[in-house]
Amino acid sequence: MRKNKILPTYINEHSILNLVQEGALAEEKYQEYFSNIKTFTGVNDKDIAAWLGLSERTYGNYKRAQSIFFKPQTRVQILMIMALIQHGKEVFGSYSKFTQWLETENFYFNKKRPMDYMNTSVGLKYIDNRLTAMEYGDNA
Repeated sequence: MRKNKILPTYINEHSILNLVQEGALAEEKYQEYFSNIKTFTGVNDKDIAAWLGLSERTYGNYKRAQSIFFKPQTRVQILMIMALIQHGKEVFGSYSKFTQWLETENFYFNKKRPMDYMNTSVGLKYIDNRLTAMEYGDNA
């Protein structure tokens, strides 16, 4: 029986890689996190599909499927996005305030929306670093 390890509340590459490589999470947990991305952010399917590196059609198929087996790269993206969402909730106090920040153009993101950077692991980490900076008093 697999242990359910706790998802980090910020992007910790080591923890996330260990969760994926060790098979520490049951497939159902990835499915739960996959669904929670939409639930917690309310962002449209097109954007979430892009964040996960999926076509809109594949994303839709995953949403409708009773059981899904995600590729390792998709698992990593799911975990990184969920860790980022948890970190954002801690910084802003709610999912909706964090999502509002994600959807607003920002100086630190070349006057683009932070959510426009969520389709790569580097972009996710950059957003996470901005959240950490905000925790320590840097405006963003």
